[in-house]
Amino acid sequence: MAKLYFRYGTVGSAKTMNLLAVAHNYQQQGKKVILMKPKFDVRFGASNIKSRSGLEKEADFLVTDETALDFNDFEGVSCILIDEAQFLGTEFIDQLRRLSLQKNVPIICYGLRTDFRTNLFTGSQRLLEVADAVEEVKTTCYFCNHKAIYNMKFLNGKPTTQGPAIDLGAEEKYLPSCANCYAEKLA
Repeated sequence: MAKLYFRYGTVGSAKTMNLLAVAHNYQQQGKKVILMKPKFDVRFGASNIKSRSGLEKEADFLVTDETALDFNDFEGVSCILIDEAQFLGTEFIDQLRRLSLQKNVPIICYGLRTDFRTNLFTGSQRLLEVADAVEEVKTTCYFCNHKAIYNMKFLNGKPTTQGPAIDLGAEEKYLPSCANCYAEKLA
């Protein structure tokens, strides 16, 4: 039986690099892999999935809140990989759950667990509720050597909890943080 996976980590934990490595491995074996990402994430181009290490591939599907999957599009697929899964809606996660069962295909979702205020994203919450396997992609705190568990947002060079929960950015805006450094820097 194929599984629905949620692989989460903080910013800078190499989630997208891992996704692209998994895609490469499947493709090197001549297997068909499908890549998906939220349509509104245009940081690296309209349909690019790009790691900060420089690896990139084009997404096969761009997901919106209205996306309804046609399960017939997934015949012969060996694996489905999804970047930025925290931004997916509950209904789409439920479609992925059904797709993994009906087509017996592994679906691996990569994303953040929480926003910069430490609140669960909608997609992450649903994945934590229904995924067969939940795996942490670990990295260290930017400020010390402890394990990072939070995403610290910066505005004008200072840590902040202000602004919308969804505010796209990379290292210029977010850094991985342990609990101690997060509390200390926001105090």
